[in-house]
Amino acid sequence: MTETEQHSIMKFGTIAIIGRPNVGKSTLLNRLLEQKIAIVSDKPQTTRTRILGIVHVPGAQIALLDTPGLHKPQHLLNRRMVRTTVEVLEEADILYVLMDTTSSPGPGDLLVIDHVKGAVRKRPRPVILVLNKVDLVNKLKLLPVMEIYARLFAWTDVVPVSAETGDNVDRLLSVTVAHLSEGDAAYDADTVTDQSMRTLASEMIREKILHQTYEEVPYSVAVEIDEFVEEGKLARISATVLVERESHKAILIGKHGERLKAVGTDARREMEQIFGMKVYLQLWVKVREAWREDEHALTELGY
Repeated sequence: MTETEQHSIMKFGTIAIIGRPNVGKSTLLNRLLEQKIAIVSDKPQTTRTRILGIVHVPGAQIALLDTPGLHKPQHLLNRRMVRTTVEVLEEADILYVLMDTTSSPGPGDLLVIDHVKGAVRKRPRPVILVLNKVDLVNKLKLLPVMEIYARLFAWTDVVPVSAETGDNVDRLLSVTVAHLSEGDAAYDADTVTDQSMRTLASEMIREKILHQTYEEVPYSVAVEIDEFVEEGKLARISATVLVERESHKAILIGKHGERLKAVGTDARREMEQIFGMKVYLQLWVKVREAWREDEHALTELGY
């Protein structure tokens, strides 16, 4: 093999980011991509679908698959979310199992590991334990925590990181590339995600609602894009926010419409930044009882 041929070898693989809700999977995806394509919130079960992000590094292309957190589902929506994660878990070439170093392994973490064990039994592949949030842990306490997690499974590698600050993320990438197989790139060099602008717009609106509302309201919210029209450097977007109760509608709209206005302003600003164009955004709120248990509604909403 010539030196030129050695340098032209390409590596490719799909990596599933797996973990219980709220461990920082979407934050890690955004950090690895060095741009935001997945919404983030301090509320669990923020991610509802599989989100693809493509990392381009010299000699390799990594297709990252962010997934909903594995949990015991209470609604049809949640059952679909868990099913999505299990499907991605079974298909991926490499698994990132994300754990939170600020707490000891709990039932949720053990549930995740059970799923991983089952998937690896069917098809062996590298499993990388990614210990997240190391920026929040005293360095002296980190080693004992790492040892506890290391005993739970025969991990291929253990990499402590901070998705929030980017600490040690470069090592995670180099470890990942080492495990990739040779293969042609599956995506164009300028492709970062398969998320459409409509989907991104819908998710950005939902993220701002998560930040603005409390308790049960965020979990009963879905966003439907009614209209997305591009006119040169302007996007006209009309969206309906679905909630399950009149009381949720009142909370979301807020006194004199202030909360909904704040959601719209924050979402519009972020869309303008990410889309690189002016955005005119209209929001409506509609009650659709028990939409989380409605097969037709879930399919319409892309869940």
